[in-house]
Amino acid sequence: MCTSLTICEWKKVFYEKMEVAKPADSWELIIDPNLKPNELAPGWKQYLEQHASGRFHCSWCWHTWQSANIVILFHMHLDRTQRMGSVRMRIFKQLCFECGTARLDESSMLEENIEGLVDNLITSLREQCYEEDGGQYRIHVASRPDRGPHRSEFCEACQEGIMHWKPSEKLLEEEATDAFSDTSKPRAQAGFGYNFFSLRWCLLWGSLCLLIVYLQVSFRSPAFF
Repeated sequence: MCTSLTICEWKKVFYEKMEVAKPADSWELIIDPNLKPNELAPGWKQYLEQHASGRFHCSWCWHTWQSANIVILFHMHLDRTQRMGSVRMRIFKQLCFECGTARLDESSMLEENIEGLVDNLITSLREQCYEEDGGQYRIHVASRPDRGPHRSEFCEACQEGIMHWKPSEKLLEEEATDAFSDTSKPRAQAGFGYNFFSLRWCLLWGSLCLLIVYLQVSFRSPAFF
């Protein structure tokens, strides 16, 4: 039974996408608020989403805020003999910095964000549980511009020692790598485009040589009046 609309949406999207990705296997998604990073049972794998986007709503003072630094922890296990898999998920909470209450609040997410995050989860699942090429991660899910510095004292994940990478630095590094690979290809093609030993260039050089010889002969021959 779902405890919130966001959890219901997570399960709905996960089951639909897993039915397409791995129709022969049966997978379940379990919400586990006590899940700990790097504390894995034998045979289990871990995937950590560090910068999901969502909105928080304080249940005490009704203050709302947007965050692009929501951390989601996944533990995954596949029983190949039974063809059954399990994913345990924990969405880390945040404290309201307006009223200062010690009550941790859950986040709500848009369906489009959940779909992108589930795609990332399935990519990691295919790589770690099935040893397949999962494809490319949807980094743009985590590339929302920050509205201000991340306040680690109000973040449950930070308090448990999970370090965040900065999306801007990671994205700039990847964009620089992609730009370099894109610009290197046209240059390589252009180098092969100017072949000075092609028929066109040979004809051009031959015509220039004949012109030079003709001019030399014309200047050396005596003029008759």
